[in-house]
Amino acid sequence: MHQKKYRSIEGMFLVEGEKSVLETVRSDFSVHLLVGTESFFHKHALELRSFQGQQIQVTQNQLESLGTYKSNKDALIVAKMRDERVGSLDENELAIALDDVKDPGNLGTIIRIADWYGIKKIILSPQSAELYNPKVIQASMGSFLRIDWWYEDLSLALKRLKMPVYGAFLEGENLHQLKSIQPGIILMGNESKGISKELEGMVTKKITIPAFGVAESLNVAIATAVITDTMKRLLT
Repeated sequence: MHQKKYRSIEGMFLVEGEKSVLETVRSDFSVHLLVGTESFFHKHALELRSFQGQQIQVTQNQLESLGTYKSNKDALIVAKMRDERVGSLDENELAIALDDVKDPGNLGTIIRIADWYGIKKIILSPQSAELYNPKVIQASMGSFLRIDWWYEDLSLALKRLKMPVYGAFLEGENLHQLKSIQPGIILMGNESKGISKELEGMVTKKITIPAFGVAESLNVAIATAVITDTMKRLLT
């Protein structure tokens, strides 16, 4: 489960840590195996009474050797991946599309940001980081359970969905000067290359976060948070 190859073969993935494990057990994901310490099982005995999957009790050292966390005193689970599906958007919905966002930590953080702002849909280009990567799951802090995501060629997705596309560009319109927007898709680009040339022509409005200092750019997850905050305020 540590490697994408074997996650793909088995159709399974890891979730680690008390909070995320319990949230996944409560979710509609199918949990195949729960591995936990004695203290974890004792603490959550009532909640786990109805759990139907296999349970194995281990020491903390054994648990840490099985997972990816450097320190895990609680539990990990092996859960079944969701069936792949292509989603749709409502006409009054704000969504996020990620063009080749490679870093798992960035993807997990963006999922958490989307959850915080009530955004329910994320569309990922096929070259973006794998959502079931343990680093993505960890960074999302359980938010992956509440977001609908799918991988799709973004040039086809943007044509199919037929909604305004707001693309993040250094030369775009000042985000703070926008007076109003329509619901649509926030398009964020690759960490180093930005939005691809192919998708640039499909952007309805180019936007930028105004800089007040001398840094060359913002981390894509931070930029997503700033843009999403502004967009949500304009729509409410």
